[in-house]
Amino acid sequence: MIDPKVARAHFPALQSGVIHFDNPAGTQICREALDRMNDYLVARNANHGGVFRSSRESDAMVVEARRALADFLGARRLEEISFGQNMTSLTMHISRSLARELSPGDEIVVTRLDHDANVTPWVLAARDRGCMVRYVDFAPADCAWGEEDLLAQVGPRTKIVAVGYASNATGTISPIARAVQIAHSAGALCFVDAVHFAPHGPIDVASLGCDILICSAYKFFGPHIGVMYGTHDLMERLFAYKVRPAGDASPDRWETGTQSFESIAGAMGAVEYIASLGGHGHGPGPAPHIAASDRSSAIRAGMCEIREWEAQLAREMLSGLSSVKGLRIHGITDPARMRERAPTFAFTMEGLHPRRICEELDRKGICASDGNYYALEVTTRLGLEASGGMVRVGAVHYNTPEEIAKLVDALGSIRR
Repeated sequence: MIDPKVARAHFPALQSGVIHFDNPAGTQICREALDRMNDYLVARNANHGGVFRSSRESDAMVVEARRALADFLGARRLEEISFGQNMTSLTMHISRSLARELSPGDEIVVTRLDHDANVTPWVLAARDRGCMVRYVDFAPADCAWGEEDLLAQVGPRTKIVAVGYASNATGTISPIARAVQIAHSAGALCFVDAVHFAPHGPIDVASLGCDILICSAYKFFGPHIGVMYGTHDLMERLFAYKVRPAGDASPDRWETGTQSFESIAGAMGAVEYIASLGGHGHGPGPAPHIAASDRSSAIRAGMCEIREWEAQLAREMLSGLSSVKGLRIHGITDPARMRERAPTFAFTMEGLHPRRICEELDRKGICASDGNYYALEVTTRLGLEASGGMVRVGAVHYNTPEEIAKLVDALGSIRR
C-alpha cells in the first residue's frame, strides 16, 4: 500500500500546506517530471532533425519518451504514440481525418457522460459529412450508463463509437472493454478518452483492443501535454492534415508543428515516477532507475498500488461528504460499487451556489472546482447547468484521510 507521506515528498507544490482537491482539473507535478524538463532545457534544448549534438540528443529523448508512454498505455509499438498540445487538440485533429472516411447517413455514437472534448469534435465531424450523432444516455440516479444503453444506440450505420473511460465530472468508470467489443461487432472504430482515468488505474490498450486512446500527462503528475495512442495500421492508413515537409510515417505525421519537447521529457519523468511506486521502493529523493525491460510491469504495479490506496480514499470521501447536512452527491454512492468510480465526487449543497462554496473553501486553503468542467452534457442532463453546475472534489494518491477530514469539516462550517 502506498504511504502518502512518502509519495508527497515527490511533489514540491504539496509542501505549501494548500490542500489540493482540484486534481480532476490537473494534478500537481512530480519532481521526476520537473527534473526531466530542467535537464532537457539546460542540456539538450533544440529543434528536431538537426545533425548537431543537442538536436540529436533531443530526438533521442523523444524516442525514449515514446517508449515510456507506450509502456504506460500498454502499446506494442512506440510508433503508435504521438504527442500534442492536449487531448482536445489531438481529438480535433484526428476527428478531421476520421471524418474523411464518413459518408452521408453514417452514424457516430457519443455519450452524455463525457467531457465536451469527446462530444463536440464528433458533432462537428458529423455536421461536415452529413452524418447523424446518437447519444448514449446515463441514469441521473447514479450517473452511469451500461451495456444495454450503448447497444440501443449502436447499429449497422455506426462508424465511430466515442466513449470516456471515466467521467471527469462524477468519477464514474464506464465499461470500456465491453464498449470496444460492441463497436467492433458493428464494424465501427472505438475512440477512448482516458484523460480522467489515467491517474487512477492501469491502462492496457492491447487488451482493450481500442483503435485510438488519448490522455493528458498533466492529469497524471506531468506537464501540460497530450498523448495519443493509435493502432499502427489505422494511423498509417488515415489521411493526415499536415504541412508538406512533415514526415509521412507515424508518429511524425500526427505531430503538427514544433512540439513542446521539454513537456515530452516531463511526461517521461511522470511515467518513471509511477514505475517507482511499483514495489521497487522510493523515498524523498529521485525515483530509482528502472530498466526499460522492467518498466511495463513496474508501471502496472505502481498503478495498482495507486488504485488500492485511492479505493480507501474514495470510501472515506463518500462517508465524509454523506455526513454533511444538505449535501447531495451526484454519482455512484453505493459503498459496494466503489470499484466503479474514481475518487472524484461532484455535489451540490441546498441553498448555496457552487461558486460560493469553492470561494469559501479557498479561504480555508482547500482547492476545488465548480461549474461544468466542460462536461456540459452532464450538468444539462442533471438540470444543474443554469444554477451553476456542481462542486467537484477529487483525490489522487498523494491525498490523505486527514485532508479529507479537513474538507468535510470545512463544508460543515460553510453549511452552518
